[in-house]
Amino acid sequence: MAKKLRVLSVYEGFFAGGARILHSDVLVGLERQGSRNFVLSLNEVMRRDATIQNMRENSCYQHLTSAGIIVDSLRPYSEELPDPTVFNEAELLRFEQYASRADVILSLKEQPLHLINQANTGGKPIIVCLHRSDPENQGAALFELQKAILTGQVVACICCAESTRDAYFRAGIPAEKLHVVTNGVNLLRFKPDPIGRVRLRAELGIPQESPVVVFAARYDRMKNVPLFLRSAKLYLEQEPKAHITMCGSGMSFDNQDLYKHLTKIFKSTSALLERIHLLSIRRDIEVVYAAADIVTLTSSVGEAYPLSLVEGMMCGAVPVATDIGDSAAIVTNRGIVVSSNPTAIVSAWQQAYVRRGEFAATAAQDRSLFSREKMVAAYWLIIRRLHKQSQVRSPQGQPNNADLAPAVA
Repeated sequence: MAKKLRVLSVYEGFFAGGARILHSDVLVGLERQGSRNFVLSLNEVMRRDATIQNMRENSCYQHLTSAGIIVDSLRPYSEELPDPTVFNEAELLRFEQYASRADVILSLKEQPLHLINQANTGGKPIIVCLHRSDPENQGAALFELQKAILTGQVVACICCAESTRDAYFRAGIPAEKLHVVTNGVNLLRFKPDPIGRVRLRAELGIPQESPVVVFAARYDRMKNVPLFLRSAKLYLEQEPKAHITMCGSGMSFDNQDLYKHLTKIFKSTSALLERIHLLSIRRDIEVVYAAADIVTLTSSVGEAYPLSLVEGMMCGAVPVATDIGDSAAIVTNRGIVVSSNPTAIVSAWQQAYVRRGEFAATAAQDRSLFSREKMVAAYWLIIRRLHKQSQVRSPQGQPNNADLAPAVA
C-alpha cells in the first residue's frame, strides 16, 4: 500500500471566518482523498471581532477533530498578547518537530510565515493558501511571503479567487507561483430547506410572507457594517413588512461597537430595530440562509470569493453584493451587483425580491460550479504535483517515517 502523503497545515488561530471554514473543508476532503492531515494553530485563543474565541469551542476545530484530524496549538492563552512575529526557542523547536514529520506544509494565509521563516523546515515544500484581495493591508505578512518565496521555502500559493491572484501579482509575487482554486461548499448541506425556513421564521417572529435580507459576516472593517446598517434603515422604512437578520462573530448587542452604530444610525427610528435580528454565530447557518430571500454583502475592501454569497445562493437566497473581489463573478446572472450607496443597495434588494424566482432558477442550474468536491480535487492535484516536484529536486531528502503526533513541549 502506498504511503499516505502527510500534510501539515499551520493556522494563526481558530476564529469565526470564511477562510478557516473553507480550509477545514479542504482538509477533511484531502483526508478522504488519501492524505494524512494535521493542524498546528499558533494560538489556542484569539481576540477577534470584539470577542475572545477559544480553539476548542470553534466549529472548525470540532469539524476537523471529528474527522480524525489531529489539531494542536503552539501557544496557550495569555492575558498579555504575545508578539505575533517573535517566537522563543521552545516554540520554534516544537514547530520544527511537526515540520520534520510532514511531506508538505500548508500555511493558512501569510500570517504563519512569521514563524515559518524563523524555523528550519527541512526543505519541505510550503504552499500558502491566500484568501484576500488586499495584500497591502496585511501588514508585515506580505513581506514575510515575499521573503519565503525568495528563499525558496514557499513553492506556490493557492488563491481562492482570480482577484486574489491579480492582487498578489501586482504586489510582486511571481505569476508562476500563483494558482487559482475557487471556493466550493457542501451542496448536501447548503440547499433550500422549506421546513427549516418556516421553523426559523416562527422562532424569530418573522411572518412567513415577509421579505428577509440576511447579512452573514464577522464584524470587521472590511465588511463595511455601517453601510449595511444605513441601507437596512432605509429598506425597513420603505418596506414595512421586511426583516433583517445579521449573523456572524460580533453580530450581537454584546459588541459595543455594533451597538454604537445601531444607536447612532437608528437614533430617530428606534422602532425599526424590532425588525433587526442579531443572531451572533450560528451552527445552523444553512437554515438562516434558507429562511432569507436575499443574502447580501456591502464590503469595501479585502473580499476575494465570499463564502456567504455562495452558501446563501445555494440555499435559495438571491445574492446582492458590492463589486469587490470576485463577488461579481459569483453574482452576475444569479443576483445583482450594486454600488456602495444605500439608495442603490435598497433598490437592488427590492429588485432581487421581485425577481427571486428567476435568479434562484439560474443559481440552481449552476450548483455544480460551486461544489466542494471540485475544489478539493483541485487542491489535491496541486499538492501532489508540487510534492513530486520537490522530491525530484531534492532526491536525497528522505521523509521521516514517523507519523505526526502531538509534539512534546
